[in-house]
Amino acid sequence: MRHDSHGPIGVFDSGIGGLTVLKTLMAHLPHESTLYLGDTARVPYGTKSSEVVTKYSLKNAQFLQARGIKLLVVACNTASAAALPALAATLPIPVVGVIEPGARAALARTSGGGVGVIGTPGTIRSGAYQRALEAGGRAVRVKARACPLFVPLVEEGWTTGDVPMLVAREYLSEFARDGVDTLVLGCTHYPLLKGVIAEVVGPQVSLVDSAEATAQAVVELLAAKDLMAPAGGPPPSHHFFVTDVPEVFADVGARFLGRPIPSAELVDLSF
Repeated sequence: MRHDSHGPIGVFDSGIGGLTVLKTLMAHLPHESTLYLGDTARVPYGTKSSEVVTKYSLKNAQFLQARGIKLLVVACNTASAAALPALAATLPIPVVGVIEPGARAALARTSGGGVGVIGTPGTIRSGAYQRALEAGGRAVRVKARACPLFVPLVEEGWTTGDVPMLVAREYLSEFARDGVDTLVLGCTHYPLLKGVIAEVVGPQVSLVDSAEATAQAVVELLAAKDLMAPAGGPPPSHHFFVTDVPEVFADVGARFLGRPIPSAELVDLSF
């Protein structure tokens, strides 16, 4: 299948969190069409082995590739940590994950070398951000912390107020004391808590949104490979696919995307 500038960008995640990445992509690339796949039947990926996550990720990528995507964004920290090498080796199109761009942005941002990373237990346990930061050519001190309650808070819509503030203080109060000046939001849900997180860590800590860094990496890659959609082309389209509960995805996902999701098509990726 020939891939050219007119093809859509493919994005997949284990569920709805990757919609924060899609939102940023749409803002940076207003002429690009997209296909988003949420593997909602198998969410969460963070509790599964690397082998299983890789198997699911390859299946997701094959589904999107069959629909003519020109570039794949792995908008899932767990899948980026586990499956990116296999995806890059298998697919004939460029593949971008969320971890390397986030790490590069943090290394560029830190002034004193103290970098914090927060994410789901699976992402922190994988050590993927820690390795990417330590391999970046700068002497950094990395402090990582799993924040498992952040995801359910965001999915319930509790992104402001006393409850998320208390949880954030419990998780994050030590970062500023430990000399962290840059904090990577290593989960696609966490941008929705950016206001609370910023208030807890204070203005001296710069927040790095991996979704923002990933979108910038996609812009640069499309330009380098001459795959950018022409500005005068047809209006972009955005289609959504899920493996379970499309109505819940459309309802909750609208908060993540920042706009209504008219519908999501239910697909079967069983194997």
